[in-house]
Amino acid sequence: MMLAAALAPLGTIALQHYLAVSAILFVIGVIGFVARRNLIIMFLCTELMFQAAGLALIAFSRFHLNYSGQVFVIFVLTVAAAEAAMALALVVLLYRRSQSLDARFWSRMNG
Repeated sequence: MMLAAALAPLGTIALQHYLAVSAILFVIGVIGFVARRNLIIMFLCTELMFQAAGLALIAFSRFHLNYSGQVFVIFVLTVAAAEAAMALALVVLLYRRSQSLDARFWSRMNG
């Protein structure tokens, strides 16, 4: 009985619910990235978009009873963690250099 419940596609929550939550998270991330100029907020919004994409992959994987999507998400999260470490180090370096995290200031700089 537990095996049958574990192999049920998604239970009472349909695939559309997971995809709706994923789309809402992604849109919040895009709006936050476009509307804000603080580098840390922009970085957090990109991470929110990564999580939304991962949620959609996991939902599709579970719906089709194929676990390759879940394994792919683990690799995506690993790359996102490495990207987070690099981005945070870059943000700290930029802040030490100019005492500002405003993206408009950094976009005006020329090489």
